[in-house]
This record gives sequence, structure tokens and C-alpha cells, in this order.
Amino acid sequence: MEVAFLILLFVLGACFGSFLCCQARRLHFKATHKGSKKLSSRSVCFHCHYQLKWYDNLPIISWLFLRGKCRKCHSRIGFAEIISELSLALGFLALGTTIDIYTATPLTWTIFIATLLLATSLAFLAIYDGLYGELPTKFLILSIILAALVLSLNHAAILITSGFTPELIYQPILSVLILGGLYLLLYLVSHGKWVGDGDWLLATAIGIALGDPWLALITLFLANLLACLVMAPAFFIKKQHRIYLGPFLVIAFVITLVFADFFQSML
Repeated sequence: MEVAFLILLFVLGACFGSFLCCQARRLHFKATHKGSKKLSSRSVCFHCHYQLKWYDNLPIISWLFLRGKCRKCHSRIGFAEIISELSLALGFLALGTTIDIYTATPLTWTIFIATLLLATSLAFLAIYDGLYGELPTKFLILSIILAALVLSLNHAAILITSGFTPELIYQPILSVLILGGLYLLLYLVSHGKWVGDGDWLLATAIGIALGDPWLALITLFLANLLACLVMAPAFFIKKQHRIYLGPFLVIAFVITLVFADFFQSML
């Protein structure tokens, strides 16, 4: 039963990854081609406008079978699709390990579902930022709302089991200051050269959802470590000083959530 549950989450994650990547491309196309012909409601190749068949849209499988190329014109689709599908599939799978399906209460399931919704919204921002170096404001606001929902539900669970403690007030504030506050400071000091104007809002959403300053510090460390490792060639060879932090923040957030108990045991 548990294996079937994890497989289901993997498949759902892959499907959402495929859908979000497609919607990110559509949203950017609409934003940059406002006077152009309306996009088809069906998935098409952006090079030759070939309308994809259902078997061309199978997450992961279709990309591997077609070797990342359009079936008709053989233009490269790119790696964004397969990376999005695999990343969200693995992310959903990893988050699935944080819940015991046999003992979970209705509130626990509600928290889990809200967390998946937040992860999906954050994944869209990560995909869009990775592709275009931008973070759509509407989805930043949505992520902050979902993060607040996750925090409220987690606090409700704590209140039921342990009652009120002052930590419920100041820990989320510290968490937001560590993540959102630091990136806001970097943005203001560099005048947007080091980080974008949406990065601090994305970090704020993650800080709210974590609601714990220690976990916020772990996420901050992991995000910057991943960014340095992945973006080092661009920094030193291409002299690209601005790093798109969205994908790294989201990946670090998921890792922190999955290993939250381990990280907290280190205190």
C-alpha cells in the first residue's frame, strides 16, 4: 500500500512537472507576444507548431523516447521539460516519505495536501525563473498565501497536542527574517545585480512555510551551496554575476522538509 502511494505521488509529480513547464512557456509567450495570434489550447511544438499527440505528452517517457526532439521537425525541445518532470516527481516522492499513511489523522492529511500544493506553486516559480530569470508576481503571492496556510495548519496541530508556546509567535518571524530579510538586503545593497526583486518574496514564502529559524538557516545554506556548485562555471567563465536563485531555494526547501526531523535533532 505504501509503495503504491509513493508510485502514485511520483507519477503525479511527473504530470504536474510537465504541465507546469508547458504553462511557464505559455505564460512567457503571452507576456512577450501580446499582439500575436492566440496560442492553441493543445500542446504544440514552438518551432513548427506541430500539434502533439497524447503519446507525445507522456511525462519523462515521451521525452526519452523522442530523445528530446520534436517528432515532426526534430528541433530540440530542450532539457527544461525532462528536468521539470523528474524534479517534481522526485520532490513529490520525497515528500510522500514524510507522512505515515496508516496513522495519519485528517489534519495530518490536510497539512500534507497543503504542502503539496505549496510545492507545486513553488515548482512553477522555480521553472519560470530557471527558464527566463523572472518570478511572476501572481504566483509569488499565491505561494505566500499557501505558505501561510501550511504554517497555520502546523500551528493548529501543535496547539492540539502541546498547547500555546511563545515559539509559535517568534520562530516564524525569525524564519522570515533569515530568508526573506537577507535576500531583500542583498537586493537593496546590489540594486538588483546579485539577486532579483522576486527572490526575497520567494524566500519569504519559504520562511513562512518552515516557521523555524534553524530550518531557515539550513535552507539558506543548502540553497547557496547548490547555487555555487551549479553556477560556478557561469560565474567564473562567462562572468555572469547574477544567479537565478529560485530553483535552488525550492530544491533546498524540499530537502529541508524531508529531513526536518534529522536537522532538528542536531540542535
